[in-house]
Amino acid sequence: MKDTAMYEHLLGIKTPWSVKRMDLSMADQRVTVEVVLKKGQIWADPTNDRARAHINGWREREWRRLDTCQFENIIKARVPQLKYSDGTVEELTMPWAERYARVSTLMETFVLKLLEACQNTKKVCSLTRLPWHTVNAILVKGMERGHSYASILTDLDRSRVLDVVPCRKLESATELLHTLSPEQRLGVKAVAMDMWPAFMGAARNCLPQADVMHDRFHVSKYLNDAVNAVNTVRRREHRTLLKAGSSPLTGSKYAWMKTYADGRSSEAVSFRPLNQLNPKTSRGWRIKESFSQFWFYRQTAAARRYFKSWGNHAMRSKLEPVKKVVKMLRRHEQGLLNYSVHRITNACVEGFNSAIQLIKANARGFRNFTNYRARILFHCGKLEMGLG
Repeated sequence: MKDTAMYEHLLGIKTPWSVKRMDLSMADQRVTVEVVLKKGQIWADPTNDRARAHINGWREREWRRLDTCQFENIIKARVPQLKYSDGTVEELTMPWAERYARVSTLMETFVLKLLEACQNTKKVCSLTRLPWHTVNAILVKGMERGHSYASILTDLDRSRVLDVVPCRKLESATELLHTLSPEQRLGVKAVAMDMWPAFMGAARNCLPQADVMHDRFHVSKYLNDAVNAVNTVRRREHRTLLKAGSSPLTGSKYAWMKTYADGRSSEAVSFRPLNQLNPKTSRGWRIKESFSQFWFYRQTAAARRYFKSWGNHAMRSKLEPVKKVVKMLRRHEQGLLNYSVHRITNACVEGFNSAIQLIKANARGFRNFTNYRARILFHCGKLEMGLG
């Protein structure tokens, strides 16, 4: 059996797709499998029974799959963009992954099982060699499929959970804030949250006097996602440099996701030559890193000037993923500027999320939300039991 035929069986590749070739990189511990589409394929047009979909273009895509022995397994293919009679363009769904996913369906299932078993995202990242944002995205998708959301109200001063309600809709967030008495709501000076519209709307309605600010850790996630999207360009640059002889970008995928606070560390020193190459990925990384200076400003006027300067520079980068994040941050500028006044974050909430997941796992589920809420408040609410 040929290697290509063997991988077709291993990966479950069926007509009209076939494995063209495999590339083995001992240095990167990676096997890249290139999959191609048979010519002359015809697709139906869901908007018109009498018409066919036309190929509007092609997009280079890569997916991380379950490892082969100790080697990372990457599937690479050119995916057709289908244009329908009504003018809409849609990417063809691949048999091994969901549309727009970056990992295969089997890899998603494996990651979810690991998360359920060890309840620690960092450990799962280490076991699978996937970046944190990818594992977190799989977790969120899994929750959207078969789990329900809960909204948590926390007291940042005392680091405790005040209350929990199901869902994260406007009504749920409003109900959550109304668990506070009118006097307590009037005493709230600032509230930290992500950019979820329902939370922002509830805060405006129930806490009109409070300053709303957006958590710096969520902003960092958006910027990291943008750099990761630019990594598609890095892979293209990497292939171009390899054709010319050698590429210094080999094995640098996760280096662009890090922050090098200590410029003298061995990691920072080894990363410096990559950063000086000035490819598009380097530009995106520098823009992400430069925004961290924004959080040090303690005067709103100075923070506003820096934000404006940073935004203008980022918009000139010609990096679409970065520009998209900049536009989003500009829409929430006041929520970012309020950090210069109140200096609060939702860092403790991440700890609560881990504790709540552990509570849920240890209980093997709850019959109803009331029992779930009671257990969360018991363990995370710092309740005064009056036991003497």
